[in-house]
Amino acid sequence: MTNPAAPAEGPVFAVLTQYLKDLSFESPRAPDIFLAQDKNPQVTADVKVEARPLGQDVYEVELSIEASAKTGEEPVFVIECLYAGVFQLSGLGQEHLGPFLMIECPRMLFPFARNIVADSTREGGFPPLLLQPVDFVELYRKRIAAQEPPPAPSAQGPSSKIILPN
Repeated sequence: MTNPAAPAEGPVFAVLTQYLKDLSFESPRAPDIFLAQDKNPQVTADVKVEARPLGQDVYEVELSIEASAKTGEEPVFVIECLYAGVFQLSGLGQEHLGPFLMIECPRMLFPFARNIVADSTREGGFPPLLLQPVDFVELYRKRIAAQEPPPAPSAQGPSSKIILPN
């Protein structure tokens, strides 16, 4: 007979905190850029995800967004946003830990970071930069495909594995 007061077995997940770790906004050609005729700059954005263990079953996940706008070769603005969260994960198989940290956790952080980027560009005098949703599954697949095999045990240097230890 099972004990109804016993906690349920299975994975445990909690968002312990999330925070803005770093924010930089530059408009190097202000105020001249506001007088320019070209109002349709070319915008590029790059998103990166990093994760690291902080303790037993606790991990920090960083979502880095770097975006810039240019008219021709002239910069309009540059923004860098590093948004992070601390997550508790336990009861999850080792093979699922990396994908969860690199896909599901940044998926939860992204709307908050996207809002910070939009507000910052608007406060900088430009229309808000509304980033399109990010396919974190594809980003994870590309990262795995780009990794080299782990170094031999006698090799010096850090491992390139994504799956983090418990």
